[in-house]
Amino acid sequence: MADDVSRPVTISFIAESAGVSVPTVSKVINGRSGVAAGTRARVEELITRYGYRKTAPAQRSDVLELVFEQLEHQWSIEIIRGVQRVVRGNGLGLVLTEFGPDRSTIRYWIDDTLARRPACVVSVAQLSSGERDQLRARGIPFVVLDPIVELPDDVPFVGATNWSGGRAATRHLIQLGHHRIAMIAGPGHLFDLARLDGYRSALRSAGIEVRDDLIVTTPLTQEHGQVAALQLLNRPDRPTAVFTCNDLQAIGVYQTARALGLRIPGDLSVVGFDDVPIAAMIDPPLTTVHQPLTEMAAAATELALALGRGETPAQPGIELATTLTVRSSTAAPAA
Repeated sequence: MADDVSRPVTISFIAESAGVSVPTVSKVINGRSGVAAGTRARVEELITRYGYRKTAPAQRSDVLELVFEQLEHQWSIEIIRGVQRVVRGNGLGLVLTEFGPDRSTIRYWIDDTLARRPACVVSVAQLSSGERDQLRARGIPFVVLDPIVELPDDVPFVGATNWSGGRAATRHLIQLGHHRIAMIAGPGHLFDLARLDGYRSALRSAGIEVRDDLIVTTPLTQEHGQVAALQLLNRPDRPTAVFTCNDLQAIGVYQTARALGLRIPGDLSVVGFDDVPIAAMIDPPLTTVHQPLTEMAAAATELALALGRGETPAQPGIELATTLTVRSSTAAPAA
């Protein structure tokens, strides 16, 4: 790379040449502490040797970059729709970046983003601290959409009221008369845990025991929903209702219930989460917690553009309200 004058030297190349991490190089470039004197001298020598230069914020292009871990299902389409609505109104272009399922093998994905110098970044994928440092070093504002981990206080984000959504879904089932309510939980993301905590809170508030044997933790896919439902519905004291962490898991529950000869909602009530378009199309239409994905994406885009204009938001994090959409997959338990 150093011999190819047609390509700029990247921060990743400097880090590799120095045998240090990208965040360490970023600290040196930005004059931050926390770097040993010898390491700092080695990095500075490489920066001088290869002519690395920070890109001025004024050189950002008129595009917004939307970053996904993996583009999949209707969930992603709803987010793209929200972002596109805002960028079109602001006369900007839109670039989609996808890590793909093997993110760990793509070592320098962010170098392409830095080379494009977008006006701002909305990231559905969870940026590492090093990637955030690189964006800051280039003066590129960013917002994390629907974070899956706790973020530092200075990282702007837009999410949803997942705890309230989980509580509302479970309270709906309790009000219908269900007491043996199972939950198919997610793999441990921040929003998964919030939905699970909402489920537990609703049960405790109603004086119903929280039974760990009625909680199955699994990835957020239709196939894993099927397997988890089989585990729950083959019990001699099977649950009369199941709350799932997303709509795909709920579809998996439908498939398993039908394979076992159970009717929805006559024998089993099902509630999902997200309210992607297919939830209203399946038979029976799915009762689910509506997560305002399109509005969340639009809010994240507006926030990123405001940061790009140099504005200081009133608060770094925004949570939009979830609401319960009641359809035909829930009813009172059979006598």
